[in-house]
Amino acid sequence: MTDTLLADLLATPTAPPTPARQTDPDRDYTRQIEVSGDAAEVTVRGPAEMDPDSSATDVLRAHRLDPAEWEVTGFRASEWTMPNGEPGVSARFSFSRRKGQPAERPSLDELLAVFDQQPPPVRVTQDTEGEWTYIIALGDMQLGKLDGDGPEGTLRRAMDCIDKAADLLSEYRMRFAIDHVHLAWLGDHVEGFVSQGGANTWRTQLTLTEQIRLTRRLMAHAVLKLAPLTSRLTVVAVPGNHGEAVRPNGRGVTRYDDSHDTDALISVAEALSLAGEEYAHVEVFVPGTDELTVVVECSGTVVAHAHGHQWRGGKHFEWWKGQSFDKSSAMHQADVLLAGHLHHEHVDTDGPRTFIQVPAMESESTWWRHRTGTRGAPGLMVMVTKDGQVPVKEVVR
Repeated sequence: MTDTLLADLLATPTAPPTPARQTDPDRDYTRQIEVSGDAAEVTVRGPAEMDPDSSATDVLRAHRLDPAEWEVTGFRASEWTMPNGEPGVSARFSFSRRKGQPAERPSLDELLAVFDQQPPPVRVTQDTEGEWTYIIALGDMQLGKLDGDGPEGTLRRAMDCIDKAADLLSEYRMRFAIDHVHLAWLGDHVEGFVSQGGANTWRTQLTLTEQIRLTRRLMAHAVLKLAPLTSRLTVVAVPGNHGEAVRPNGRGVTRYDDSHDTDALISVAEALSLAGEEYAHVEVFVPGTDELTVVVECSGTVVAHAHGHQWRGGKHFEWWKGQSFDKSSAMHQADVLLAGHLHHEHVDTDGPRTFIQVPAMESESTWWRHRTGTRGAPGLMVMVTKDGQVPVKEVVR
């Protein structure tokens, strides 16, 4: 057997070699950026005639970072030889985000005027009582932060999604006998000033009282929109980590139910108690003393509510099983668990039980986008349920 024959028999279908590219100064640029919180490192490499300063600024712009918000805190440069043999330059810039100016504040009067522009609700009369419950669930508005389209974008989107969900009720009534509407507020409705030990303070455009006021007005808007459409409206709010009222020394809590997320709904409930018989069919529920969850029966389906910061991502059923082991807890009877916190839609089932995580209402977390490149897909979710079944799960954007 000849060497040529042996080589032919042992040959494998490898890809042909890629020819070396011709050197091109325009393509010999290397630009790299690393962002971590309020610090950034930019490295640029190119021909000797390259202007490192302007090139580093171009890198910031290319990643949608405003150069005016960053200042150079360090600089290092060295010479190198490019593949074509010509001299080149390598420069590394350290940036920090400028903190001299507070975040630009939107007009609160203009934000509150959004509520006044809404048409008054019209009561819809039904002839027969239904057997199914229509659920509307939303969370993670984090009103006040400047990320994405800011407080105004989040507020308008939340109102629009609530209005769309109300309109969808008539469509689902063509398939299901619905007479109970359930509205779930799943936490982190304010940005607050306790997250990351207060590191989010300067990126927060609204005061805490303004954040709470917008949350309260939005909750009231939803109740006014939905109450005329049903003979029973239940409304739930649970505490999120951003809504915690106090974190002593940046870590501790007072009571677990001490939350702006739930107190905003309590204020709405107090207003409803003064509204007379027109809103007597509206029931409001928040966690008990030192609790984080609420469980409500909806047409035979036991629905549990939690923000979702109690477990790690993907560990929702492990947490649920642990809670269910306590027979004094209503969690062991739950058919459905609604949660937020992780900012994206996720539906999971384990036997007859269903876990539903709703997307965030805010448009993005800039920190998360810098870390992963992922932007938000904001919205809320609607469901139809009865006797543990959840045949309908729809995202409303």
